[in-house]
Amino acid sequence: MFSIGDRVVYPMHGAGVIEAIEEREILGRRKQYYIMKLPIGDMQVMIPVDGVDDVGLRQVISESDLERVLEVLAGERTKMSANWNRRYRANAEKLRSGNIFEVAEVVRNLTLREREKGLSTGERKMLDNAKQILVSEVVLSRNIPEGEAHSLLEQAIGSASS
Repeated sequence: MFSIGDRVVYPMHGAGVIEAIEEREILGRRKQYYIMKLPIGDMQVMIPVDGVDDVGLRQVISESDLERVLEVLAGERTKMSANWNRRYRANAEKLRSGNIFEVAEVVRNLTLREREKGLSTGERKMLDNAKQILVSEVVLSRNIPEGEAHSLLEQAIGSASS
């Protein structure tokens, strides 16, 4: 169970802070919900307390895990399918997993591919979404502004090898 003030990550949306735990009636059923505020995009998300495991809600990463994320971003590209449809599905699965290291892999691989060959509209949107998820977690993990988090990630990706 999470508490008000906890910094958490909601896969596919990014990191945020639990601002409240409220009981609400939705579709005739009363449930408790975490009210999570996302710092980027100024969005609020309601997550059913009893559905936390289903959606993969987890704590924001530690400083040591953040260092590992930066290492993944600076690492070598992993082999991806030449078929854009298979590549897209594999990357979408990694994003849905909520695993920050897999999200970092997607960001690194798509960024390197974009530099070499460009990306389809769908993959460009996926890259932007994955970057936003990473940035939001870095903002809360290091307690730094969004621009500084972007710079940190870009610097790590800049040293990545193809």
